[in-house]
Amino acid sequence: MSELFRISDLHARPVADDGDSATSDILRGVDLVVNEGEIHAIMGPNGCGKSTLASTLLASPEYEVTSGSIHFHGDDITDWSTDVRAKAGMFLAFQYPQEIAGVSVIQFLRQALSARKGIDLSVLELRLAAMDWMKRLGMDSSFVDRYLNEGFSGGEKKRNEVMQMAILEPDIAILDETDSGLDIDALRIVAKGIREVRVDRPQLGIVLITHYQRLLDELQPDHVHIMIDGRIVKSGGMEVAEELERSGYEAYRS
Repeated sequence: MSELFRISDLHARPVADDGDSATSDILRGVDLVVNEGEIHAIMGPNGCGKSTLASTLLASPEYEVTSGSIHFHGDDITDWSTDVRAKAGMFLAFQYPQEIAGVSVIQFLRQALSARKGIDLSVLELRLAAMDWMKRLGMDSSFVDRYLNEGFSGGEKKRNEVMQMAILEPDIAILDETDSGLDIDALRIVAKGIREVRVDRPQLGIVLITHYQRLLDELQPDHVHIMIDGRIVKSGGMEVAEELERSGYEAYRS
């Protein structure tokens, strides 16, 4: 199994509005290796750096890498911009997807697919592909004509992101609290969608950032990591999540 994605001793901090470089690092030496086809779950308390990690991996301008590196398919992408990373095959599902008024889901998918693969599918071709995934994700066929995330329920936003992941065919997906705000039925539908994407693309690597074990129970990750104060302090299999359920995060604080 070949290496897909590597984070080495990654340190990052917020970019201060005034350019002040004295802002403290939030990520304080994150190490992670994801091989093709693996699911890695990262768990941790609020404020530990999980969402900062997700944003940093997709080159959010709100954060800067102060040391360490990110490699993807063997290339050092630490200085690559968001659009270059996305075109290369990285995907981020946001905890709170943004509304884009006036842009329909189908228009967004067409633009994103053209940028990702240089494929300019007709609206009809793309609609057929989207309809297949909407059916698999339990979405109404009119969904793609709605404005992106405008008036969407929490479940619709997350299912829409799974559909984007399916159609854009990334090589690695960073899923930032995909289970946030979902009831158990919506969670199961989203998890089923992620499993179906992996059936179609077994080499897809996933970094799953979550607070809750219920999504892990649905997806059965290969590796579970606990993040505390900007570092991964323990790694293992599902037994780590089960241990965390019993003992809580305090047991891992130094």
